Amino acid sequence: MYSEKIRKVLREKRLEVGDRAVVEKSGRRYEGVLMPRIESGNRSCIVLKLDSGYNVGIDCDGARISKAKALPFEPEGHGTRKLRFGGKKPHVSIVTTGGTITSRVDYKTGGVTSLTSPAELLQKVPQLADFVRLKIVNPFTIMSESMTPDHWQKLASVVARELRASEGVIVTQGTDTLHYTAAALSFMLKDLGKPVVLTGAQRSTDRGSSDGFMNLACAARAAISDMSGVVVCMHGTMNDEHCILIRGTRVRKMHTSRRDAFRPVNDLPLAKVWPDGKMEKLQAVPGRGKKAAKADTAFEDRVAMIKSYPGARPDIIDYYAKKGYRGLVIGATGLGQVPTYGRNSWLGSIRKAADKGMLVCAAADTIYGRLNPNVYAEGRMCMDAGLFHLGDMAMETAYVKMGWVLGHTKSTEKAKEMMLTNYAGELQDRSLADTFLY
Repeated sequence: MYSEKIRKVLREKRLEVGDRAVVEKSGRRYEGVLMPRIESGNRSCIVLKLDSGYNVGIDCDGARISKAKALPFEPEGHGTRKLRFGGKKPHVSIVTTGGTITSRVDYKTGGVTSLTSPAELLQKVPQLADFVRLKIVNPFTIMSESMTPDHWQKLASVVARELRASEGVIVTQGTDTLHYTAAALSFMLKDLGKPVVLTGAQRSTDRGSSDGFMNLACAARAAISDMSGVVVCMHGTMNDEHCILIRGTRVRKMHTSRRDAFRPVNDLPLAKVWPDGKMEKLQAVPGRGKKAAKADTAFEDRVAMIKSYPGARPDIIDYYAKKGYRGLVIGATGLGQVPTYGRNSWLGSIRKAADKGMLVCAAADTIYGRLNPNVYAEGRMCMDAGLFHLGDMAMETAYVKMGWVLGHTKSTEKAKEMMLTNYAGELQDRSLADTFLY
């Protein structure tokens, strides 16, 4: 609790914990969200969460305190305004699953917590009511690092159902595994003639620097656009300029905290999109279709993903083989190699696993580029041992695709054929120079 002197000033200014406030002292101006004072803190200091996300304590002796204006994408009243999503506007379903985009600071504890309800998120983006009718669906709530293939299967079924009565579907979840979910929906949703747009936030909704509001506004624009397919919609730059739409099988989270953390890998964005509805297509995008989307959710969860690294022992592969895993994706070095010489050679373990029917595949651990095991003798040795190379497919996408493929066949040879079949833009015949570090 703040000192009585500070509480008196706050009452006079009609400021409460959670309001935006300005503190001016010694020629400096601080603006942010008023935080509770931690029990061990100085009772004479006021604590603000700055737009950068950092907290600052300011000694209020001689300071001037006032209330600040609400930020763009955030209505007055902390989400108390009742929004009406009616009329003849296009219908969009928002499937919420948790994550930072549906989180805020609990101003009693100072920690991040989930919003009271998914609808609270929409109160932060009132302009959505100007161009869409929204329905909120919450099949489960979970932080993304705890998601499993079971969640992907349920999500795919819910999305397919919602697509039957809507122009498009938005899926919100935590960003840490957003690219895995995007890949899963890309394979599990069939006859997709409408947009499925995944989005999230790197910073919680209480922060002035939150990216979630603009991401959601742009995702809604994409959901009613003349395109189809699974895409991820996230900030295109660190600023609130525009979002980019990235193919669901070609996207990766490339930074822990930047607002533009999601980038295409071995691909260009499909389009740029602005909150006002402007869209600039950067490559050919499938148009809408009339078929009803279906969920094809068969999935083998006995698949794993490991990386080749100096000193890695081959018994890593032996472990998964003994545990009855049906598939393994290896992040291979260079153009598709794993350790081939000495006591740590992986070749014997790969051969034994492949002979038992395990699908052992290689993807590039370099993130960008494609594999070509024919260049080096070691690559050829890996192929001879049974390592199956996946061209320019992203490692995370390969892991998800392998589970989906093995859910549809018990034949290793058929699985290899399916792994090299391009179902959702996950494979390309040739690499383009301008896709590197877009």
